[in-house]
Amino acid sequence: MRVLEVASEAVPFAKTGGLADVAGALPEALARLGCEVTLVLPAYREALAKGLPIEPTGLEFEVPLGTRRPVARILRCRLPGSAVTTLLVANDEFFDRQALYGGAEDYPDNAQRFIFFSRAAIELACRQAAPFDIIHCHDWQTGLVPAYQKILYHAAPAVARARTVMTIHNMAYQGLFWHWDMLLTGLDWRYFNWQQMEFHQQLNLLKTGLVFADALTTVSPTYAREIQQAPGGRGLEGLLAARAATLSGIVNGIDTTAWNPATDPHIPRPYGEQDVGEGKYAARVALAARLGHAAPDARPLVAFVGRLAEQKGVDLVVELIGRMAGTGRAHFVVLGTGDPAAEESLRRVAAAFPGTVDVVIGFDEGLAHLVQAAADIVLVPSRFEPCGLTQLYAQRYGAIPVVRATGGLVDTVVDATPEAIREGRATGFTFGACEAGALVHAVERALDAHADRGLWLSFVATAMRQDWSWDTSAREYLRVFERSLAFPPTA
Repeated sequence: MRVLEVASEAVPFAKTGGLADVAGALPEALARLGCEVTLVLPAYREALAKGLPIEPTGLEFEVPLGTRRPVARILRCRLPGSAVTTLLVANDEFFDRQALYGGAEDYPDNAQRFIFFSRAAIELACRQAAPFDIIHCHDWQTGLVPAYQKILYHAAPAVARARTVMTIHNMAYQGLFWHWDMLLTGLDWRYFNWQQMEFHQQLNLLKTGLVFADALTTVSPTYAREIQQAPGGRGLEGLLAARAATLSGIVNGIDTTAWNPATDPHIPRPYGEQDVGEGKYAARVALAARLGHAAPDARPLVAFVGRLAEQKGVDLVVELIGRMAGTGRAHFVVLGTGDPAAEESLRRVAAAFPGTVDVVIGFDEGLAHLVQAAADIVLVPSRFEPCGLTQLYAQRYGAIPVVRATGGLVDTVVDATPEAIREGRATGFTFGACEAGALVHAVERALDAHADRGLWLSFVATAMRQDWSWDTSAREYLRVFERSLAFPPTA
């Protein structure tokens, strides 16, 4: 099966979020299952500065963009460590910038940039020697690709018989633009209607992909259900419910090479299930030194690692620490960056409880690994979470996650109910209400369990045995691709 993966970012070329992790890992996992995969990305300044062996192909072509015809130059590289060909679409006007999408505010010409990229991707597909079976598109930045394939390129031999699959990574980001940007797409105005490309008088690129793609996926089964009703669907719940038969939820995998306590270069002592206690103690000693303490705290370590954003429930974390730091039951560590007000709130609570609360503002990949290895409990109290990776990393490192029961979190963490404990399935603690009191109760449950050494070690062992590798996820994607090819394309 020949698969074309089209994404706006991918590790190691360029990254702003989890989309890049998926687009960087899934192609290689599909290749291991026998697919012939090509990945197409924009040639951002960040990608070209990474020192990767990117070379020109000599292929250049004009891309219709309203009344203009800017040129796409095609570069080539291999996805590092794999046989996956990566083609990068270069145009300095659109992609030679400091950030991928903008800084504090989005770039005002993002519609032009990703209309150009989507049209260039389908033009590039048409210039390949062999036809593609699947064109897999990720998020709003590629939402026009299924529409182009159905409307303008339906007779092009390289893509005419392909099936398009659209993956939603986060419904909060839909690619909403001025209605006059429709002129840039080259598509007839008749498609700018409430059933196809229009959303409250705006051009909606994610909606376009959801309408025209043959199959839809998102990044967890629960999120797939949540987005079919308000508020999860962010206004598109009717469309998604109507297409429920074509919508699948597939949990993201993690890079089990980079996130492996048995081989992780960021931690002082490799460990596995059999010597998790020794490994975690060594990590606690190293973390204490990094944080300026003479010795590790004997109390359970409760950690939060991630973006300091409302979505991630950071306000609940601040209130939790304020309520619990004075009880002496736990030591708290927070690592992250984001909302300035949240950062300041965390600094204040850390100053109020020195020796009990450590806050590191910023992000350090090595320190993130060390915190996961040292932690007993990891907090993921998200208001909504399409999939989530932190709880998967935590389980891999024998840290028990406390998560809100939403999206991918509820799909990947088994709450420590009496029944789950008896059956040996418990891997964490969940709570429902999006309020600090519910989080405090869940953490207290976890701390009570931690006091029972045998019970806690059974949780740790079960968590560390979970398989969250990309090979598992890729098999699910392959089944979606095979089902898509078994049915006629969407009209």
